[in-house]
Order: sequence, then C-alpha cells, then structure tokens
Amino acid sequence: MPNSEAALKQTLYGHYREWASIPYQCGGLSKSGIDCSGFVYLTFAKKLGVHLPRTSDRQAQTGKPIPQQQLRTGDLVFFNTGPQQHHVGIYIEQRRFLHVSTIKGVAISSLDNQYCSDRYWKSVRVLSS
Repeated sequence: MPNSEAALKQTLYGHYREWASIPYQCGGLSKSGIDCSGFVYLTFAKKLGVHLPRTSDRQAQTGKPIPQQQLRTGDLVFFNTGPQQHHVGIYIEQRRFLHVSTIKGVAISSLDNQYCSDRYWKSVRVLSS
C-alpha cells in the first residue's frame, strides 16, 4: 500500500488512467466490463493490497463510518441508487471520487453534481492512517 496520501493519490489516478472509459457491466470484473463494487474490490486488492468484500452492500459494512466533511483519499463513498441498490466509489480529493458510471464507465465525478448529492448515503474509512 502507498505510504503517503500523495502516493495514494498517484496510485489511484494511475489506476484511473489504466481503466478510463471501461464500460459498466453488472457483475463484471474485467476490462471488458466492470461494475462499481467490482472496481473498488479490484482496486483495493491489486493496487493497495487490501481485501474488501465483492458487493457494495458488504463494502458499506466494512471500515469506520465517517462524516462527508472528513473524507480523505481512499475512503469509500456510497449512494442510494434505487430500492435496495447502492453505488460505491473511491474518494480521491477535492470532493471528487473514482467510480464506474453506468453511462460513462470508469470515471471521476464530483460529489457536488446533482445526481450524486441527491443520492449520497454514507462514507467509510477502510484504510488505516
């Protein structure tokens, strides 16, 4: 795992460049198509050496809940996207997060865009300081 916040950001941005625009695919776990929780799962396993559960619901139960105002690089952000459905992304910096959009594929979005701000659910910290 990167040993500083700057190194972690560099790792996440590098991972984004490798995966940018890979399309969304429900249940997908490869560069032919991937879903949000699969992307988080692979990112943490391959780039950070951290094993997380495969689904967003189980990922939401991992780690320590934190207020949105205390987000740090590597924290997970969750959104309610439908009845019993959740979306997950990885916070990077400046209210931006890395995730898999159903429309854009792997992307970086803002917590402040209307869709995200209306659906924000919770944040959790899974990486130790």
